[in-house]
Amino acid sequence: MAWGFWGTYQHGRSTMDAEWQARWAVRDSGDQQAWALAETKARSEEQRRAAAQEEVRSNARGQEYTAAAGADGADAAGRSLHDEAARYAAAAGKCAADSAAAARGQAATRAAMVLSDLLARADARAGELAKAYDRARIGGLACEASYDALANRSPDTTR
Repeated sequence: MAWGFWGTYQHGRSTMDAEWQARWAVRDSGDQQAWALAETKARSEEQRRAAAQEEVRSNARGQEYTAAAGADGADAAGRSLHDEAARYAAAAGKCAADSAAAARGQAATRAAMVLSDLLARADARAGELAKAYDRARIGGLACEASYDALANRSPDTTR
């Protein structure tokens, strides 16, 4: 009789173990599916972010190229203006043969040369500041667009 109870007990244990193992297998299978779905979703989000970052970098490079081309054009126009001012300063000293007029012409030449030099310096500094501003603005907008892309927000199109 004891062997009968013992056999029934062992049979109940093995049945219960089989039930629990089946439940754990179902749970593990569900966990693996959830993990695979989460991994797929994370990879697609990572790819979306990488593509958005590359698009932002590409746009920033294009803006930098455009700004550099504009700066080169402004530099060329500035050089032309400086050359014209130097020619004007040189021509200011050419006066009549009158000695008083010649003295005034030399003074005018010196003043025109000083003003021409001042114009050249101011224009060069303005060009440097404009280039720095362009770089800072492009970098700031790229940073903002990058953040918006990573935060999955639509960029502000009112600017």
